[in-house]
Amino acid sequence: MTAAVLLENIYKFYNNIPVVNGLSFTIEAGEIFALLGPNGAGKSTTIRMLTTLTKPSQGRIEVGGYDVVSQAILAKQSIGVVLQQTSVDTDLTVWENMELHGRLHHIINPQRQQLIRQWLEYVELADRRDDLVKTLSGGMKRRLQIARALLHQPQILFLDEPTVGLDPQTRRRLWEIIRDLNKQGMTILLTTHYMDEVEFLCDAFGSTQPGRIGIMDSGKLISLGTLKQLRSIHGEGLVMKQLDVTEALSDSARSWEYLFFPSLEEANNYLNEQPDKTGMMVRPSNLEDIFVELTGRQLD
Repeated sequence: MTAAVLLENIYKFYNNIPVVNGLSFTIEAGEIFALLGPNGAGKSTTIRMLTTLTKPSQGRIEVGGYDVVSQAILAKQSIGVVLQQTSVDTDLTVWENMELHGRLHHIINPQRQQLIRQWLEYVELADRRDDLVKTLSGGMKRRLQIARALLHQPQILFLDEPTVGLDPQTRRRLWEIIRDLNKQGMTILLTTHYMDEVEFLCDAFGSTQPGRIGIMDSGKLISLGTLKQLRSIHGEGLVMKQLDVTEALSDSARSWEYLFFPSLEEANNYLNEQPDKTGMMVRPSNLEDIFVELTGRQLD
């Protein structure tokens, strides 16, 4: 079976500096995949290449079975994109935004009208169809972006920081929409800085397989697997030790030491063996612990 997304030894240079450096991975059809990394890791450049907005300097990218360089138009037809920035026209109504997108994709009537109604109902905006987008809340605009991205029935949905700046209730509603789309068979690639978002969306639910998580740093893929696999590799138990004043001054980047153990039981055993347990605690590791451990605790 052809992968929904394929990156093979991808490089992207700016001023002879590799922003993306030998990146390779695949996303299977129907999979949800989270691409994580600190600022400057190369995530945004990777998304731009995947969505045909910029060309790779070296390597091969296929999306929906199409080469993003030589078959860019066909690749574009197979994807939907929801950007972090608001990209809908605020001076048009909700319906007019959808109508414009449908016409740009040459969707003919009556199918276009049917699809607009279908997706506006799906994102719970049917009752706002005649409202100007400028009157919508941030969460409604993001839901409209999702509906618009799905209008031409793409195979793959790219979500770039889809819930940034939204309130917790709206974030949860969008998570439910994303999960439901994936359960329907939609292939999804997600970028986000919210680790709880990744844990929620990539965890196993129902009969769906857990999504995989790729962590980038300095343009390279440094870790790849499900949350369960990452915790198994890096440690499921964590001992946190608060550094004393002298240690903290010698390592100004942090005030806690994190020790990973294969299991929570082993972490507890380690703690019990310590003669002085002051400032120490044990807990299960999470994705944020692993992410920070892999990408470093020193801020740029």
